[in-house]
Amino acid sequence: MLLAGFVAFVAVGNFREDRDDLPSARAGHQAPTVELAPLEDQPLFTDDMLRSGDVVLVNFWASWCPPCRAEAPVVEALAHEGITVLGVNYRDEPDRAMDFLEELGNPYAAIGADPRARMGLDWGVVGLPETFVIDGEGNILMRHAGPLTDEIVESRLRPALARAASGS
Repeated sequence: MLLAGFVAFVAVGNFREDRDDLPSARAGHQAPTVELAPLEDQPLFTDDMLRSGDVVLVNFWASWCPPCRAEAPVVEALAHEGITVLGVNYRDEPDRAMDFLEELGNPYAAIGADPRARMGLDWGVVGLPETFVIDGEGNILMRHAGPLTDEIVESRLRPALARAASGS
């Protein structure tokens, strides 16, 4: 009986339209409160920034995360387009985080440290990197678990940003 249940679970997962999509139970709901520590002299990401009327991306990352390194040029390109990206440095050492930003660029309009993963737990982060699209009222519209790629940006992120900007 247990084996049959497991086989059914795997089969359902494999026949989903997008097997790589990790849905968020928080989609359509207010983003949890932002509670971060400052990261060196960087502008601090605060809760008010999620509810300012502007569409933003929230990106959870760490210097010890190879996929975060792989997605860094994509996140940097989004920021250069004028998309506001807010960073959460997750369970990291401040000096290593700053070295990462110095080496790969700093795409974040504001950033904060989550050294004990408290905010990550509230947001449902299960692995790094994770990126959320937040509308101007602080609602989570989309979550992407895994590194952002050009393909993900075009197929998922841009449509979510467009929906957020149009208010639908």
